[in-house]
Amino acid sequence: MRNIADTLREAITSIGDILALDPTASRIEAQCLLQHVLSVPRVYLLAHPEQTLSEVQRDAFDALLQRRLRGEPIAHLLGEREFFGLNLKVSPATLIPRPDTELIVELALNRIPHAQPYRVLDMGTGSGAIALAIAKHKPNIEVVAVDASRDALAVAIENAGRLDIPNVHFMQSDWFSALNGQHFDLIVSNPPYISSGDIHLSQGDLRFEPLTALASGADGLDDIRRIISAAPQYLTSNGWLLLEHGYDQAGSVRDLLTQRGFVEVSSEKDLAGIERVTGGKLPDSK
Repeated sequence: MRNIADTLREAITSIGDILALDPTASRIEAQCLLQHVLSVPRVYLLAHPEQTLSEVQRDAFDALLQRRLRGEPIAHLLGEREFFGLNLKVSPATLIPRPDTELIVELALNRIPHAQPYRVLDMGTGSGAIALAIAKHKPNIEVVAVDASRDALAVAIENAGRLDIPNVHFMQSDWFSALNGQHFDLIVSNPPYISSGDIHLSQGDLRFEPLTALASGADGLDDIRRIISAAPQYLTSNGWLLLEHGYDQAGSVRDLLTQRGFVEVSSEKDLAGIERVTGGKLPDSK
């Protein structure tokens, strides 16, 4: 019979060898899988290394481990992912929230004034990560979150209910199509921005995520162009547009915003030093 220590040791080795992860990442993944099976916190694993697993627990862990070794994202195996302090449900219908995307939340929160009416639009909300993080930290504002996918919206709505975040309104919409001339003080989006021919789409976690949430034309900018082109019709005077994009797209996005008449256009870097979010402000219409 295997105990916790032996089970983790074997799993860490397998994950590192087969998925080419470093020891720290392999250990974290193995612990997360075993925590999920045993329904215990990480500290429990550290405090009880000698505890023997039952046959049911061992079989459940081995089944999850084999799925992970075949490349299935650990977020899908666990059914959840932490984002900006929120524990979000995820599914194959949504993009898995990434730490890089927390930057757009921080930039949005910095632009939202304190204690006054304010409307935010999150486009392509997926699991609801961006919209819910903003709404959680700004409970007095109104957030509208749209997605073309009914399945993705179902996940986002469930997350809002589980987290008790009531100030988000979800709508099915192909970008702006169902918004009927509404206006917002801030629009944020993490749209598809990978080139449709990018080899990475057939590698790693991306193989298990919805292609429509990842790829956007030959240069990856088709959806970003659509958003930038239409956004001024839905922004208030001095309203902001913030867009997440690929590691090499900041210059192109700045050009598109400038050509569309946005001002104060700039790009911000993520923790890796990569220009990850670009935004601009609609000029005062007065």
